[in-house]
Amino acid sequence: MKEQLQEAVELFEEVIIYGTEHVVKNLDVPIWKEYSPEQIQVLKILSTYGDLSSGKLAEIQGVHKSAISTRLKKLVEKELVQSEKDPNDQRSNRISLTAKGKEVLSISNEAVYENVEKIFKDRIDEQELEQFIETFRKLKTILLMKEM
Repeated sequence: MKEQLQEAVELFEEVIIYGTEHVVKNLDVPIWKEYSPEQIQVLKILSTYGDLSSGKLAEIQGVHKSAISTRLKKLVEKELVQSEKDPNDQRSNRISLTAKGKEVLSISNEAVYENVEKIFKDRIDEQELEQFIETFRKLKTILLMKEM
C-alpha cells in the first residue's frame, strides 16, 4: 500500500507539473498574456475558498507574504480583486473577487478546458473519465474533512 500511495503522489505531482507547463506554453488567450499564471491562481483560490486574508492566500499558494502582497497590488490595480477591512478583525484585510475578476477567471477556465479537451480527446474513454472523477471527488471530500 505504501509503495502504491507513494507512486500515486508522485504521479499526481508530475501531472500538475506537466499540465501546468503544457497550459502555460500552449494557451493562446489574451488574458494569459496580461495576467501571470500565479495571478490567475489567486483568482481561482478566491473563487474556491471565498474571501480570504492575504496571509491565508500566501499559505495556500505556498509563497511568502511579500509575494502575495505584490500579486494582490497588481490584481487590485487591474480591478480583479478588492481588499476591505475584515469586520471581525480590523487589523486584517479580506480579499475578494470582483465581477471583473470572475469574468477573467471564467475566460481562463474555458480556455484551459478547451485545451485539456483537445489533449484527451480520443485518448481517454468515458469509463476512465468517470473513474477519474469518482476518485477526485473522494479525495476532495477527504481533504475537506481534514480541514475541519
